[in-house]
Amino acid sequence: VQLVESGGGLVQPGGSLRLTCEASGIIFSWYDVGWYRQAPGKERELVAHITSGGSSNYADSVKGRFTISRDNAKIRLYLQMNSLKPEDTAVYYCNAQRSVGTYWGQGTQVTVSS
Repeated sequence: VQLVESGGGLVQPGGSLRLTCEASGIIFSWYDVGWYRQAPGKERELVAHITSGGSSNYADSVKGRFTISRDNAKIRLYLQMNSLKPEDTAVYYCNAQRSVGTYWGQGTQVTVSS
C-alpha cells in the first residue's frame, strides 16, 4: 500500500495550495480518507476527513477555508487550501482507514510565510 502526497510548498499568507494524495494497493473507494497535519512540537491533528460515502468534516480551524474532495476513479484525494495562515504551517499527511487497517503517507511540507 502506498499513499503519496504532493502539492506542498511555500506560500504567502492569504495564498492557496492544493494537496493531492495518490493511493495504490488498496480499493480506494472502500476507505474513509483524510488529511492530518503536524506542526513542530505539536501533536498530529485531523484537518479534514471524507468517508467512503462522501460525507466530510473539518477541524474548526480550517472550516470555510479548506475543502476536501476525492476522485475514486483517479484514486486520488485532494485538499484545497485557501486563505492560508502562518498557523497552517505543518507537514500534511494523507490517511486511509478501514476496519482492516490504517495507512499513512510520508507527508508534504506546507509553509505559510511572508
